[in-house]
Amino acid sequence: MTESAPLAAGHPGVPLARLLAMAYRHLVVGLHERLAASGWRDVRPEYGYVLLACRDRPTTSGELAGMLGVSKQAASKLADAMVEEALLRRRTSAADSRAKPLALTARGRRLLVQVEEIYLELEQEWADVLGRARVEQVRGGLVEVLTTAYGGELPPVRPV
Repeated sequence: MTESAPLAAGHPGVPLARLLAMAYRHLVVGLHERLAASGWRDVRPEYGYVLLACRDRPTTSGELAGMLGVSKQAASKLADAMVEEALLRRRTSAADSRAKPLALTARGRRLLVQVEEIYLELEQEWADVLGRARVEQVRGGLVEVLTTAYGGELPPVRPV
């Protein structure tokens, strides 16, 4: 633990937001490098937001547009690419025959499983540097701050 103290001392006053952005980028780059190495070469970073949105329930392109902060046309184009790559499929809505909610395919679910496994590997690498207790302390602190800010719930994962 004391070995990391000089590093922190060498970077006083670095805003937490900047450090979190750098850490996020580090994790996402590591994720995509490992996905590509394991055969998932067609995965773009924005796919993750869509897969998470569709994980628990079918989601419309309009809902994706709002979540991603893009036009309905851009969200539909992204969804089309993911349907073409067999990560999503369009369903017919019982409530509205014009609506075509997007749902995960078996391949999309396999991708999410692979992503979770890689994130565990990346976390272990952090634990190898910081120790498991410190990683869990960071996780606990972030959960506490976020649930306090969002009424007791973690907010959805979405791009800035």
